[in-house]
Amino acid sequence: MSWMENVSLVTLLFNFAFFYPVVMAFFWMVGGIYYYLRRERGAPRPDAPPPLRSQPPVSVLVPCFNEATHIADTIHAIAAQVYPRLEIIAINDGSSDASGAVLEGLLPQYPNLRVVHLEENQGKANALRIGALAARSEYLVCVDADVLLDPHATRWMVGHLVDGPRVGAVTGNPRVRNRTTLLARMQVGEFSAIIGLIKRAQRVYGRLFTLSGAICAFRRTALHRVGFWNDRMVTEDIDISWRLQLDGWDIRYEPNALSWVLMPETLRGLWRQRLRWARGGVEVLLQHGRKVLSWRRRRMWGVLLEYALSLAWAYTMLVIVLLWLLGKVMPLPRALYVDTLLPRWHGVVLALVCLLQFGTSLLIERRYERGLARQFYWVIWYPLAFWTIGMAAAVVALPRTLLSWRQQRRARWISPDRGVS
Repeated sequence: MSWMENVSLVTLLFNFAFFYPVVMAFFWMVGGIYYYLRRERGAPRPDAPPPLRSQPPVSVLVPCFNEATHIADTIHAIAAQVYPRLEIIAINDGSSDASGAVLEGLLPQYPNLRVVHLEENQGKANALRIGALAARSEYLVCVDADVLLDPHATRWMVGHLVDGPRVGAVTGNPRVRNRTTLLARMQVGEFSAIIGLIKRAQRVYGRLFTLSGAICAFRRTALHRVGFWNDRMVTEDIDISWRLQLDGWDIRYEPNALSWVLMPETLRGLWRQRLRWARGGVEVLLQHGRKVLSWRRRRMWGVLLEYALSLAWAYTMLVIVLLWLLGKVMPLPRALYVDTLLPRWHGVVLALVCLLQFGTSLLIERRYERGLARQFYWVIWYPLAFWTIGMAAAVVALPRTLLSWRQQRRARWISPDRGVS
């Protein structure tokens, strides 16, 4: 009798559900530590960047839809950038609130501000394309309308574009600024312990899965080669990241390019955000998955495999839950019976690994933000809350995207949950 005949299906499912996050956590920690030792340790502080060998003009694009509450603060932070040759282009994408009036009112205060008004909401990708066409510069910095840029963020990102002729884009380091609820506090840990480490590890092992749409910079020549942003994709930032890398451009992560963003603080807002992210990942998989399989694009295999495994993990968890529910109402073979969903020693190990991952990120991220240790307690709840939401979003996103894939329509904006700043 082979060893496979002695192992039940439930055991295999639980093993994958347990070992996948554990293995990936160590994968990210090792990559993050290597990145830190190679590129960050002993490097200049975020507020003291080295001088650039040249300072080309830069255009900052700010697409906005119904952001009257936040847009003035965002423009003020951009205007305060420590960079000499800067133009600001705000694209009002058919807002139904006072965003247009607020932007017009800022024009006398900021001579380098230009405002483009679109009659109706055509989506963020289209707004970015309009802004890029209106820009006078080769280098474009793109920020969301609720983002507060660190004064040196532009300098840090543009430095990669100036020094690297094959660098097509740079993603910055978004930090959560609203921390009034448990959901928001857990996202502070997520952005440092999870997202920050993942971007460092992906940069070490191969390619980035995605730029951060909240703060990123582009070489306009690279955007022109790939046709700018695709307004049929739910997440334009994931799609443009893959298309640039498939075209041979390099994408870099710059942790010194800090920005402060607002994140959802309600379950409804968080669900809508994570479902959109999940749908964007599935769309990119359908659109570009086959192209990645060629040997010439082998450096993309890592992010492709990582995302495919994450989808497999979500559906594995779904099968486990369904088997547990079926076992409550009907007899099942022993190989399919799940007696409980409550974590046992597995849960303790996962919690310890989660804390180890967050502790690793504390050592790395302390140079960018003080007081992260105060969020250490909240991150232990991250697996329970965010893995559940992420699993459900992935499970829903796959069939929904497959059913609507042939009838792709322009992705328009909806007002997101910005929480309480």
